[in-house]
Amino acid sequence: MKVARFYAPGDLRIEDAPDPVPGPGDVKVRVRNCSTCGTDLKIFRHGHHHIDPPRVIGHEIAGEVVEVGADVTGWSVGDRVQVIAAIPCGECPDCLRGWRTICPNQLSMGYHFDGGFAEFMVVPDRVLRVDGLNRIPDGVGFAEASVAEPLACVLNGQELARVGEGDVVVVVGAGPIGCLHVRLARSRGAEAVYLVELNRGRLDMAAALVKPDAAICSAETDPVARVLELTGGRGADVVITAAAAGGAQEDALRMAARRGRISFFGGLPKDNPIIACDSNLVHYRELTIVGANGSSPDHNKRALELIATGAVPVDDLITHHLPLDRVMEAIEVVASGAAIKVTIEPPC
Repeated sequence: MKVARFYAPGDLRIEDAPDPVPGPGDVKVRVRNCSTCGTDLKIFRHGHHHIDPPRVIGHEIAGEVVEVGADVTGWSVGDRVQVIAAIPCGECPDCLRGWRTICPNQLSMGYHFDGGFAEFMVVPDRVLRVDGLNRIPDGVGFAEASVAEPLACVLNGQELARVGEGDVVVVVGAGPIGCLHVRLARSRGAEAVYLVELNRGRLDMAAALVKPDAAICSAETDPVARVLELTGGRGADVVITAAAAGGAQEDALRMAARRGRISFFGGLPKDNPIIACDSNLVHYRELTIVGANGSSPDHNKRALELIATGAVPVDDLITHHLPLDRVMEAIEVVASGAAIKVTIEPPC
């Protein structure tokens, strides 16, 4: 079979590899779609401290079962499945409290285990033990199902920020995550959703698809002033920073309404993670700042349902479909900002 295997920063190779063999507690899957994300670009450029090369990367995975281990029950050849990316242990104090997104023993597909940029892959028993292999609902295609993983992360973030009926929501960042945030906020009853983005071309492309109530180019307009203008000086109930920019997080504090909730959804570069926080704004306006770290197996299941019911459409966000042997081109497209979502489709 063909795989895309990461060896070192800048070194990602399309190679022939033997088909993987599932163990007694594993499931073997034919990958039908593995969508790309900004993390794949970061891995390609810089590597990752959880990856011990060589490693098949790719973690937004959907496919069909082709072989079931001897000890596995409940799964059959031909089942259409989506695979979680972040794998909690299910046994630590945090997991037992239901906080599986912050499991200190978390492992990940495409990092600790070979991922989805391959024709076939093994879903390890650790995924099955935490109910992390999910049936794709009828009517949902493999490409759409592969977007359930990032949507699950978005769902986690909006639950933590308590996005709900009547909220005015600002989403900073018009990439695929930002687009999903706009659509999910609408499905959760937001009164208005504003999209902020530095790059005019990326903003226009995203806004044409997700149709925010206002599209604000922060290279042309002060986004804080514009949000305050749109809200009659009150500010936004929720601000979600879906961009790896400290300036966006600082702006979020200034555009939030009293008792506003701010989600630091996008992490900052590890060599520059410090921002200037006006703690008086937090104190006197009673602001809440929350983080958001990935998703749980349950978030993945609910994300699939949101896609299946049409509450959060994702098909039109997939702007590029590329075969496995063009995975480098896919990563370049992600880097260029010329796409919303790029999916890899290994040969059947």
